[in-house]
Amino acid sequence: MLTEERYEIIIERLQQRGIVKLQELVELLGTSESTVRRDLVDLEEQGLLRRIHGGAALPKDNRQEPGMNEKTFKNIQEKDLIARRAARQLRDGDCIFLDAGTTTLKMISYIEAEQVTVVTNGLSHVEELVGKNIRSYLLGGMMKMHTKAVIGSMAMQNMEQFRFDKCFLGANGVDAQMGYTTPDPEEALIKRRAKELSGAAFVLADSSKLGEVLFARMFDLEDAYLITDAVPDALRESLTHKTKIIEG
Repeated sequence: MLTEERYEIIIERLQQRGIVKLQELVELLGTSESTVRRDLVDLEEQGLLRRIHGGAALPKDNRQEPGMNEKTFKNIQEKDLIARRAARQLRDGDCIFLDAGTTTLKMISYIEAEQVTVVTNGLSHVEELVGKNIRSYLLGGMMKMHTKAVIGSMAMQNMEQFRFDKCFLGANGVDAQMGYTTPDPEEALIKRRAKELSGAAFVLADSSKLGEVLFARMFDLEDAYLITDAVPDALRESLTHKTKIIEG
């Protein structure tokens, strides 16, 4: 079979299913695993697919982040489990940074520790915190309209006034080699600095984010605890080798 014919079959199968396993392509094409891997590399370089662990998926714009309203209705049960588990990491009197994001927002309703102080860059978060009579500070800076997250140089300067016992951060991608990633470089800077100012860092990410890589790198897996709902068997060894995982 010619290379171009293999390419056509791979893309056609991807368009039908959205995701395809490596072994499935080996059987479908009747060729070796190494040949299929080379084909996937070539097609990824052309922007026609993206390689994932054990196969390939349709490409997506890894610089574009969905808004708060869209994210709120995704993986609801998984995020709820993660939020509960994250809230249990708090101790009475903790001073924490709470990142903007739907999972960290859910975490607020489960906070039971007393005399907690929260610094956040999420507009929705500070409203929820005030509603629970939790002492809170909202960073100043530029507001991202679709995610309601405060970012930019003013927010970074604002953060320098604080030190945290713990920080709780969201991530759109979790990968053993590339670490934690997110679509927006400016949000990545906020998350990275919050980690640096904290005694301990926790990243909240549901299982759909595991194995994904987005545009802007936050920091290495070793730099934070990962709180998730479940870890696929195919990724468990590579992730647990790099970080402690707290499963919901």
